[in-house]
Amino acid sequence: MTERFFAERGLYYRTNTFVPGRQTLVFVHGVSGSSSAWKAYESRFEAHYNLLTFDLRGHGRSTRYPREDDYAIANFVDDLKALLQLVAVDTCLVIGHSFAVLIILEFLHRYQSRVEGVILVSAHYDMRRDRLGRIAHGLLGWIGLLERLPFHPHSGGHIDYARYPNAGDWNIPRTLADARNTTWRVLLYCLKAASTVSGDAFLPEIGVPVLLVHGKRDTIISMRHATYMATRIPTAHLVVLEDANHILVLNRPREVGDAIEAFVQMLSNEARARTASPC
Repeated sequence: MTERFFAERGLYYRTNTFVPGRQTLVFVHGVSGSSSAWKAYESRFEAHYNLLTFDLRGHGRSTRYPREDDYAIANFVDDLKALLQLVAVDTCLVIGHSFAVLIILEFLHRYQSRVEGVILVSAHYDMRRDRLGRIAHGLLGWIGLLERLPFHPHSGGHIDYARYPNAGDWNIPRTLADARNTTWRVLLYCLKAASTVSGDAFLPEIGVPVLLVHGKRDTIISMRHATYMATRIPTAHLVVLEDANHILVLNRPREVGDAIEAFVQMLSNEARARTASPC
């Protein structure tokens, strides 16, 4: 994988050598994390697919912006679209975890024709459907006041998640490491952005294949979100990992990787069948 920087959008990203005709997988990490969350998946898939991983704005080695509005979900969507244009990807399969699901849902809403399928890990569609989310939305109403304070963010990096093996949902050392790396201001701005959008009305309009992967022991986003989304999205299939929590991207890379590989292979088989069909 080669490290690159998209100066126009302030985005750090990585790609392997793109091979024409090969499936492109785009990985989008969750809030306060970075593209380092996908390292195990890069190692597993880079010999077989075109891969794009990147740091969301305000995260990892990407640029940190000072204002609340900079972290509106629409801006993350614009970043993704611009990055795909930069690397000349017309269509792709998108994989996202947690916060990234809201970005992917909005990207689908605007650019569904550019997506061949999506894999939504620890998915949710509206934070305010949970009591904790409603409380967070109310408490974050003051976040705009942070703009009155000086903002001198340090240069961000990538957390080595191998230091936090099998971490729980509320693991304090890992959470603090992520928050310090992203900065508390950016983290709070992103949480506020997540609490102000809902993808519920759009779910029945999704026409591309969707795989939902959720841990049954997720204590951050209840599995009932994924169950509900599976009933609302006509093309959805749900895979439940019985003893996995919210951090399954890091804790369960083999099982999540297996689900990704099976889904991508299914799409490839369907595409070959359509090409071979005389109709």
